[in-house]
Amino acid sequence: MTNLILTQIPIDDLKIIISDTIRAEMQRIATPTPPPETEYITRNQCARILGVSLPTLNDWTKRGLIIGYRIGTRVRYKKGEIMDAVKQMQTLKYRRGA
Repeated sequence: MTNLILTQIPIDDLKIIISDTIRAEMQRIATPTPPPETEYITRNQCARILGVSLPTLNDWTKRGLIIGYRIGTRVRYKKGEIMDAVKQMQTLKYRRGA
C-alpha cells in the first residue's frame, strides 16, 4: 500500500500546475514524428531475396503477387513488403508439409 500525503495549495497554484501539464502534453502530442524511411530495393536485389529469376519476378509483379513501384523509369520494391512475402512463402511451405 502506498502512503498518501495531502497538502494544501492555493487554487491559483493548482490552476497553473494543471495548465502547464496540459500545455506540455499538447506540445508533445502536436509534435509530428516523421514516418520511418521506406527502403526501396532493385529488381536484382528483390529476385535474390526471393530466390527467383528476373522473368519470374516480372511475372509475379504483373500478376499482382508482389507490388512494384515505378520511380522515374525504374521499378523498385519495398524491402519490408518483400520480407513479409518471404515469411508468408515459408509459412505456406511448412503448412503443405514440403
